[in-house]
Amino acid sequence: MPRIVSLLIALLVFWMLMSGMFTPFLLGLGVASVIAVTWLARRMEVADREGHPAHLRLVAVVAYWLWLFREIWRSGLQVARIILDPRLPISPTLVRFRPAQQTAVGLATHANSITLTPGTITVQANHHEFLVHALTRDGAAGVVESEMNRRVREFEGSEGDD
Repeated sequence: MPRIVSLLIALLVFWMLMSGMFTPFLLGLGVASVIAVTWLARRMEVADREGHPAHLRLVAVVAYWLWLFREIWRSGLQVARIILDPRLPISPTLVRFRPAQQTAVGLATHANSITLTPGTITVQANHHEFLVHALTRDGAAGVVESEMNRRVREFEGSEGDD
């Protein structure tokens, strides 16, 4: 039941943010559509732990996103320096490592975060291993025992939480 209430609130907040119109008629339609979608999600059994990860701690998630935006900015500047350097000091590297995440949400967040960071891209991801391409050897080394790996693991929660 807490997951359904959480989904209802999240959908309602999302609808209000996207709508931007707060007349009684439109608010009523928004509430009705959110209730209908929540009811369908429950009936289809898609409001589960993976489909609606309410177990994630909001403060940790927001802190992670702020940290990730900073990392994207810093990596973007590093990649720009490499590209603008007349010697073009690249050393493309593939690296394999075992991610610390245990949940599908954590693994997907980690793999996508690597890809969002300039100079690296997740080529292959599964529970046992990530294959990452990096623009430089230093970038590849930074992916293996990374702060990102630790931070995603920190906010993903454990399997038993609900």
